Amino acid sequence: MLSDIEIAQQAQPEHIAKIAAKLDIPEDMLEFYGKYKAKLSEELIRKTEGSPDGKLILVTAINPTPAGEGKTTTSVGLGDALTKIGKKTVIALREPSLGPVFGVKGGAAGGGYAQVIPMEDINLHFTGDMHAITAANNLLCAMLDNHIHQGNSLKIDIRRILIKRCLDMNDRELRNIVAGLGGRVNGVPREDGFIITVASEVMAILCLASDIDDLKKRLGKILVAYNTEGAPVYAADLKADGAMTALLKDAVKPNLVQTLEGTPALMHGGPFANIAHGCNSVRATKLGLKLADYVVTEAGFGSDLGAEKFFDIKCRKAGLKPSAVVVVATVRALKYNGGIPKSELGNENLEALKKGIVNLGVHISNMHKYGVPVVVAINRFGADTDAELEFVKNYCTELGADFALSEVFAKGGEGGTELAEKVAAATEKPSDFKVLYNDDLTIKEKINEIAEKIYGADGVIYTTAAQKAIAEIEKLDVKGLPVCIAKTQYSLSDDPSLLGKPQNFSITVRDARLSNGAGFVVIYTGDIMTMPGLPKIPAAEKIDVDSEGKITGLF
Repeated sequence: MLSDIEIAQQAQPEHIAKIAAKLDIPEDMLEFYGKYKAKLSEELIRKTEGSPDGKLILVTAINPTPAGEGKTTTSVGLGDALTKIGKKTVIALREPSLGPVFGVKGGAAGGGYAQVIPMEDINLHFTGDMHAITAANNLLCAMLDNHIHQGNSLKIDIRRILIKRCLDMNDRELRNIVAGLGGRVNGVPREDGFIITVASEVMAILCLASDIDDLKKRLGKILVAYNTEGAPVYAADLKADGAMTALLKDAVKPNLVQTLEGTPALMHGGPFANIAHGCNSVRATKLGLKLADYVVTEAGFGSDLGAEKFFDIKCRKAGLKPSAVVVVATVRALKYNGGIPKSELGNENLEALKKGIVNLGVHISNMHKYGVPVVVAINRFGADTDAELEFVKNYCTELGADFALSEVFAKGGEGGTELAEKVAAATEKPSDFKVLYNDDLTIKEKINEIAEKIYGADGVIYTTAAQKAIAEIEKLDVKGLPVCIAKTQYSLSDDPSLLGKPQNFSITVRDARLSNGAGFVVIYTGDIMTMPGLPKIPAAEKIDVDSEGKITGLF
C-alpha cells in the first residue's frame, strides 16, 4: 500500500470554494490561502448564529498503544461515510503540532484513504495559526521581562514568574534555562524555560474563546506572576492583551479544508490532551453545527483524557450537547493491553484479548457516565480473525454499546458505511448528557471525582508542593473552574506501565497551575512534561524535499 503522503499527493482536490458551497457558504465569506485552504469570515459566523444546530458526534478511543488505534483516521473516515450515506456532514479536527510531526507520533490529518488534505500544508505551516499563537505568547513574555528591566513598577517577583516562553517543536534543551545573561543591557538574569506551543495557555484560550472580544478579555486575565507582596499580576497589567489579540486576529478564524473524498473539514486549534484540554476550537465546532446536520469531532488520546476534558471543560463552558460517542479500538491494541508483545499481535490470541479488553470496558463505562449513546468502532486489520472480532462484538453488546467494524484506512468512506449507519442511529436515541462533577466543588473534590470515577483510582495523593499550589489558587477566589488533569496517555493511572485496567493504585498530584484566561486549573500528575523531547531516531530524519519542492517521508 502507498504511504500516507503518496496517497495524499495523488489526490485531485476540489477548489476550496466548491467545498464551501457544499455547506452553502458563499465565496465572499472565504479568505483564501491558495486554492485548497481558506479561513471562514466573521461575517459567516454572525450570519449563521440563528441557524439550528446539527448533531455533534465525539470520536474518542482506548488508551493509545504502539499497536495503533487510528482515532483521527476513524474520525475522517466516519465523516466521509456519513456523507456517502447521504448525510450533510462536516468534520471538526485539531491542527497538528510540529513537535509530533518531526518527533515520533506523526501528524493529525488521518491516514491511508481517510485523510484531510492538503496533507503537507496541514502538517507543516498550514495557515500560520501555530506561529501566531507562539508569537502572542512570547510577546507577553518579552513585555514582562522588559517591564522588569525598565524599573519594575509592578514589583514583579522574578522568583514567582509563572508564564513561560513557547516553541512549536520538541526541544528538551529548552525545558529549563537561564535567561538575561550578558550584563545589565541584556536584561535581568533569571531562571526560565520553554513549553511546547500546544501546551500554552494562549492555545487553550484561542480554542475556548467565543469571539475576538472574548479572546482579548481572556488574554488579559492570564496570570503571569506574583509581585513581592504576593499579589497576582495579569497580562492586562502589562498592557499586553491588545497587541496579543492583534497577533491572533486571523488565527481566531476557523480553517476550511477537505478530505480525500471532498467532505468539508474545519481544522482549528490544537492543544494536546495529556498536557492541555485536547479539543479543537469552540468556534469551529459551533460553526460546524450551524453549517451541517452532523459534525464529527475528536478529542485527543484515550477517553480518560480527551473525552473527559471535552465533556467537563469544552461542553460545560460552551454549552455543547453531544448526541453520540464513538470509542475506537483495535484487536491488536486490546491484545497488547493483555500483555502480548507487539511482534506477536498478528497471531490469534483469545486469552490475551480477554485480558486486555477490560481497557475497552472501562472506556465504554466511562462514556456511559456522561449519559450519551456509545458506539464502539473496531479499526480492522487484516490479521484480525473472525473469532476475535466476534468476541469483541459480544463484549460490547453486553456493556450496552453498539458495535461496528471500520475499514476506512484501506477503503475510505466506503469502508465506514456500517459505522456511519450505527452512529447515525445512535444520534436518534435519547441523550441525557451531563458533566461528571458540579461547578461548586472544591479543586480537590473535582480531582477526586475524576480520579475515582474515570481512572478507577483508590484515591489521590498530594505532594507538599501541590498542596501549596492549590491553596494559593484558592486564595485568588476563582470559583467554579473545571480542572484539566495533565496525565500520561498510556494508562488509566499516572504510571504509563500499568496497562489494561489497573487495580489498587492512587494518583499523585505534584503541582497545580491556574489557567485563568482559559478558565480552568491545570493539575500535574506523574512525570508529564510540557516540553517533549525528540526520540533517538526522530521522524525528521526521514523527511526530505526534491528540487521541484515535492516533500517525501512525511508519514
